[in-house]
Amino acid sequence: MSSNKILVTGSTGQLGSEIKALRSNYPDLEFVYTNSSDLDICNQVQLNEFVKDAGFTGIINCAGYTEVDKAEQDAGKAGLVNAKAVGHLAAVAQRYQLKLIHISTDYVFDGTANRPYTERMPVCPLSAYGKTKRAGEMEIMYSPSNSIIIRTSWMYSSFGNNFVKTMMKLGKERESLSVVYDQIGTPTYARDLAQVCLNMMSQSGRIDRKGKLYHYSNEGTASWYDFAQAIMDLAKIDCQLKPIESKDYPTAARRPAYSVLNKEKIKADFGIEIPYWRNSLKACLSVIENT
Repeated sequence: MSSNKILVTGSTGQLGSEIKALRSNYPDLEFVYTNSSDLDICNQVQLNEFVKDAGFTGIINCAGYTEVDKAEQDAGKAGLVNAKAVGHLAAVAQRYQLKLIHISTDYVFDGTANRPYTERMPVCPLSAYGKTKRAGEMEIMYSPSNSIIIRTSWMYSSFGNNFVKTMMKLGKERESLSVVYDQIGTPTYARDLAQVCLNMMSQSGRIDRKGKLYHYSNEGTASWYDFAQAIMDLAKIDCQLKPIESKDYPTAARRPAYSVLNKEKIKADFGIEIPYWRNSLKACLSVIENT
């Protein structure tokens, strides 16, 4: 019988789906998966009732309002999911002594740095999405719960909609594509992040650093243009890519020009090795091709 029962919110998204895919590797963990139709984490009363007598030992919050451009016109809803609901999760984690892992974003930074962002560097989100995610971080930081925040970047997966799948689809349909080259960050395979979250949950007592903040992405750096070119190369898609500047591809929300994350802290504290982004992309494409 498992002694660790984990609530996974937002379980139909990219990260939640990867956690499901890896569950057989963690026989010491028992999972309950929910999405917004099963459990409204914005409703504090409903969340409390759901958790109260369920015997959970931890929560991995994969839920989030992630439509970056749409959030500019829908900041209220983004704030409910990305901030207020996070406060509710932190409160139930404290009340019932649960471990909580919450996922945040590189978009809390303004992109003006010239070296990878550490957890101690100042934040300055440029978009409604980034601001609501930062507000969610603060909900956890002000809470006495046993919680960890993991900021990540440019997440993709074999599940759901993401940049990798979009580029593959468009690359097969068109002779050429224009892709931004002046935004620099790191692609992150959601399966790698899911494994980190599950390892943290299976290591009893390791999530005891109240409000601790960590950065996780794959290793290395890339522009969106570099990322797209690697997708075309590895998937053997014949499509010419044209590098363009951000000003030539206007979006509702401003993105940080540079959002590479420094991962030294999470590697030191949890003893993990992080794969290079291109190797992880190759692994993901292999999964896509075989499904």
